[in-house]
Amino acid sequence: MKIFTSLKTGMLRSWRAWKGILIIWLVSLLLVSLVAVPMSSVLKAGVGSSMITEKLANGINIEVFADLGASFRSLISYFSGGLFMILLVGFLINSLLSGGMFNKLKGFSGVFSYDEFFRVSVKHFWSFLVISLIISLIIVFMAIIIIVIPVSIVSQSEPSSEGAAFNTGIIVAALFLLILPLFLLAGDYARSWQVLNDKIRCFKALGFGFRQAFRTLSSSYPLMIIILVVQLFYGWMVFRLLAGIKPVTEGGIILLFIISQILFCIKILLKTWRYGSVTRLMELSSKTIASSVIN
Repeated sequence: MKIFTSLKTGMLRSWRAWKGILIIWLVSLLLVSLVAVPMSSVLKAGVGSSMITEKLANGINIEVFADLGASFRSLISYFSGGLFMILLVGFLINSLLSGGMFNKLKGFSGVFSYDEFFRVSVKHFWSFLVISLIISLIIVFMAIIIIVIPVSIVSQSEPSSEGAAFNTGIIVAALFLLILPLFLLAGDYARSWQVLNDKIRCFKALGFGFRQAFRTLSSSYPLMIIILVVQLFYGWMVFRLLAGIKPVTEGGIILLFIISQILFCIKILLKTWRYGSVTRLMELSSKTIASSVIN
């Protein structure tokens, strides 16, 4: 019962926080535009604006990049540098805006206020940054231990075959996916706890997050699995939809852009749904949150 109540309440709270979703979408769009605009200029300069839609009408065409000549290096430079910037700045922005979003997803958040949203975001930025960084490093470390090392050992052993390495990779990847929700839960619980605390205590928040994740494992784990399955299914549907759209006119490109942005907003909504559901489950499951915050 707690699981479905939390999922329902999390979705309702996510809808009420739609202004925060729009803020995240707008900031993300501006960040991506810093890379997309220069790359678009390089493509137009190398191929010609009238030829781009024609050559990409039936999907990715390698001739587009072959015709760039010397501009290809500039394109690669923009892409590699831009990708690194998006990942780094995106990580920082996510740590910043998540504070305001988690604050609006708690049960007594009240009416949405832009001033409060950014004030809480700035207040908890460093704490959320440390929590996100530590959880990300743990996930990467576990991926290396569980996936990379076993597959490397099997692939380098003389009697083994490529099939054995592939089968090993499938097994250890499945094991990693089973463990991953625990770390996501710990991070979400930690950030939910932090917004309830006036003092910045990121390490205490992380301790609470891991304890809460294992303490409520019977309800938290199925809830996270349901949300992740929905997100993966949605991602697959978006990929199939966008892959089948082949705009041949400028109007088609504009329409594709609008559709992609709407789909991206839904993706943010699903992520916010996860935050809200975990927050609600924490409110239902933990009877010691108030005393934990005071202490």
